[in-house]
Amino acid sequence: MRVPFVDLKKQYLSIKNEIDTTVQKIIDETSFIGGKYLKSFEKNFAAYIGAKHCIGVGNGTDALFVALKSLGIGSNDEVITAANSFIATSEAITMTGARAVFVDCDKDTYNIDTKKLEKAVTNRTKAIIPVHLYGQPADMDDIQEIAKGHNLYVIEDAAQAHGAKYKQKNIGILSDCACFSFYPGKNLGAYGDAGAVVTNNDNLAQKASMFSNHGRKEKYDHEFEGVNSRMDSLQAAILDIKLKHLEKWTDRRIAVAKKYSEGLKDTVITPIVLPDRRHVYHLYVVRVKNRTKVMKALLEKNIHTGIHYPIPLPFLKAYSYLGHKPSDFPVANSIKDEILSLPIYGEMEDVQVLYVTDQLRQIITRLY
Repeated sequence: MRVPFVDLKKQYLSIKNEIDTTVQKIIDETSFIGGKYLKSFEKNFAAYIGAKHCIGVGNGTDALFVALKSLGIGSNDEVITAANSFIATSEAITMTGARAVFVDCDKDTYNIDTKKLEKAVTNRTKAIIPVHLYGQPADMDDIQEIAKGHNLYVIEDAAQAHGAKYKQKNIGILSDCACFSFYPGKNLGAYGDAGAVVTNNDNLAQKASMFSNHGRKEKYDHEFEGVNSRMDSLQAAILDIKLKHLEKWTDRRIAVAKKYSEGLKDTVITPIVLPDRRHVYHLYVVRVKNRTKVMKALLEKNIHTGIHYPIPLPFLKAYSYLGHKPSDFPVANSIKDEILSLPIYGEMEDVQVLYVTDQLRQIITRLY
C-alpha cells in the first residue's frame, strides 16, 4: 500500500467539476487580476474567520511582510517570534529592516514558550509574532497580556492554522492582524502561491491593501511606495470553492489524528493537545528515536513522511550573525532530531491510517 504525505490529486478529483468550470470561466473572461473573484474570496474568508477585512496577497511570506510594514515596523526595531518555525516567519521580519528575536518553544506543544517571552522584550521591541505551529494555537492570552503590558503589536502567523480555535474563538481575530498562507499543501491551499492578511482594524486594512498594490488607492495615484503582491483571480476562485469544503476536510484531519494518537500512544510521543484548543492538524508530528532509520523503514513500506523543522531558526546559517548556541534554545535543540511528520490529509482513508500505525509500531519495536 502506498501512503503519500499529502494527496492533492485526490482532493482535486473530489471537486474537479467545480474547479474546472470556474477556471475555464475565468480564462474565457480574461479576468486574471483583482475583480469579482478576489472580492468574493476576501469577503467569504473574512466571514469564515469572523474578521471585518481580508486582503489577498501573493503568498504567506508577503502577508507577514505587508502586515509588519503596514504597522510601521522597520529599521532598528525588534520583533519576537518562535524558534521553531519555517524561515518565512523570521524572513519577513528581516525584510522590513527589523531584527528577529527568537524565543524557545514549549516542550509539550512546540509553540512559543510564553514563560520565556517577556525576557526577550527590549526597548526596541515593537511586535510579537506567535506561530500557531502544526495547527495548534499558541497561548494567546499570555501573549496578549505581555503585549499590552509593553505596548506591542501582535501578528498571528496562522499559515498552518486555517480553522483553528483558541478558547472557542477563531484564530485570526485574537490580535492586531493574522497572516495566512494558501500554499498548495496547506489545509486550505491554492493551486499556486497565495496568502492573506485578516484584521478588524480599518486603518490597518486600508494600509495593507494599498501597500500590497504599489501604495495606491486608485490606478496611477500612489500615496506611497509599496510592493506588488496581489492574489490572482484564479487562486482566489479556487480558494473560494475549497473554502466551502474546509470544515469537512478539517473534521477528517482531526479524526485521522485521533486514530493515530490512539494507535501510537504506547509507541511514540504523540501530540499533546491542550483542552481549550481546536488543533486542525496541518501536520501530525510525533517524536521518535533513530529518526533516520525510522523514516527509511517507513519509506521501504511506501509510507512518505517529513520533518518540520530539522533545524531551528536560530541555528540556520542565515542567522549565524546572531551568534546563538544550542543552550540558548534547549527545547528546540532537544526535539530537532526526533520530530517526525506522518501523512495526514482530508482524503486519507482509515485503511491507510491503520497501515501507517501498524507499520510504525512494528518498526519501533524492531529498532528499540
